[in-house]
Order: sequence, then C-alpha cells, then structure tokens
Amino acid sequence: MNVLTGIKINFAKTNIDMIQSMTGFGKSVAELSNKKITVEIKSLNSKQLDLSARVASSYREKEMDFRNKISQKLERGKIDFIIYSENIGNETSSKINIPILESYFNQIKDASDRLNVELPKDWFQILLRMPEAIKTEVHEIDEEEMDVLEKTVNEAIDRLIEFRIQEGKMLHDLFVMKIQNIANLLLEVPKYENERIEKIKSKIYDSLAKIEGYEIDKNRFEQEMIYYIEKLDINEEKHRLDNHLKYFIETMDSGHGQGKKLGFICQEMGREINTLGSKSNHAELQKVVVRMKDELEQIKEQILNVL
Repeated sequence: MNVLTGIKINFAKTNIDMIQSMTGFGKSVAELSNKKITVEIKSLNSKQLDLSARVASSYREKEMDFRNKISQKLERGKIDFIIYSENIGNETSSKINIPILESYFNQIKDASDRLNVELPKDWFQILLRMPEAIKTEVHEIDEEEMDVLEKTVNEAIDRLIEFRIQEGKMLHDLFVMKIQNIANLLLEVPKYENERIEKIKSKIYDSLAKIEGYEIDKNRFEQEMIYYIEKLDINEEKHRLDNHLKYFIETMDSGHGQGKKLGFICQEMGREINTLGSKSNHAELQKVVVRMKDELEQIKEQILNVL
C-alpha cells in the first residue's frame, strides 16, 4: 500500500489561501495635528464569530461599519476590537463651565445666609464636584480624520491577518509532519499481519487441544478459522485510514476556512485507528496503534485553532 501517493505537500505555501490560525494580534497608530488614534484587534479561537468592541465615543457612529468589516475579513474567532484616542495638542475638549460655577457659588452663599451655616473653606473643590461644572465639547469629525481612522482600522485588521497567516504556516507544517508520521506507522502494520494470524490460529488450536477427549476436525477447524479471521481483517480500516490521511492534506491545501472540516476528518481517522486497535490482537501492532493515537491527539489539540 503506497501511502500519500499523488498528494502534493507544499511546505513553501505562505499566501492568504493557506490555512490560517484564529489566534492573532494587530495594532496600528496614527497621529493628527492634535490627536493620536490607536486601534488594537486581538483574536482567539472560537466556534463562531464572537466580537467585542470598545470604541471611543467620538467615533461611535462608525462602530457598525467597523463591525461589518471585521466580520467579513476575519470570519471566525473570539475578537476584541478597541479604538481609543488621546489629545496631544495644547487644547482639550473638556472646559470648566464658569457660568455654572458662578451660579453654584451664589446659591451656596445664599443658603449659608438663610440657614446660618458656615461657608465652606475649600470652595474650589466643592464647586468642581457639582453637576455640569466640567463641560465636554463635542468634537465634529472632519473628512480627513475619518479617512485616517478608516485607514488605521484597515491596517490593524491586515496586520492581524498577517499574524494569522504566519501562525497558519506553522500549523500547516506541524500537521504535514504528524500526518506523515501516521502514514509511516501505517506502513509498519503489514509486517505484523501474517504473524498476527498465525498466533491467533495457534492460540485457538492449543486451547481446543487441551480439552480432554476432544478430536479436532481439521477441515471444520479451517472453515471456522477463515470465518473468524475475516472478522478480524483490517484491510478496509487500513485503506480508509490511508484515504483520510490524503483527504486531510488535500483539504488543508485547498485554502483557509477549513478548520471545521479538518476536525471532522480527524474524527474519521480516530475511528479507523480505534478499530485497528480493537482488531489487532497483537502486542506490537497495538503499540503502533498507540503511537498513531498520540500523533492524532497532537493534531486534534491544534486543529481547534484553525480558521
């Protein structure tokens, strides 16, 4: 049996069509004359898209547009998206509301006179705590700032995708190695098969021979052995496992967005390996099966992070 015949394994593949990891981080910073805008986006694995966004209040009107863009480009994952801005100029959007402070000052003096209560010693601290003592001016976002914001968001998303691609390349190489290891172990199975059948026959024959007064009909014995050995035949399992290994590589190299499908293929490989183990009846063959399971478990641990 020729394992992985005709399957092209492309180790050098690094473009966006390669499988991608769901883990990634992207950050972009832009500076205007009086403001610095920072966009950060982080992604972890998830069965579906789970997007959490924290957007500076001045950019809140664009939040839905950014959410839609992220959904289209990132497809799946637990995603944290943050936009924040800070003033770097001499002016601030928060101002002390002088008329309001004057009004509170006069009201407190009037209340002190009427109620015969001593006036406060720290006027300023009290006045600044009063409602609306500090007013924040709403900053109108001009077209230039909006263009810079959108460019910054796009750069952060693109950097996260680049991160995902690099992580995906490492996963791709890991999976190829593990799949090839299972294929190599599958090639070890035939050398134990003849020995395995002879041991089964010998064990049954010896057990029957120990029965006192029992005469063995060799023709009937051979017929029963053929029936029994057919039930323990593992050729179909070997063939199906070989096909699953090839299909895994084909699916992986077909492009990103294949994580769930690769997970299903792993489940099918696991079934065939388990059946090989249950039918083996041979210590060395069971060791081969255990090694296959170990390789497959390492694939399954990482497959959850594939987009």
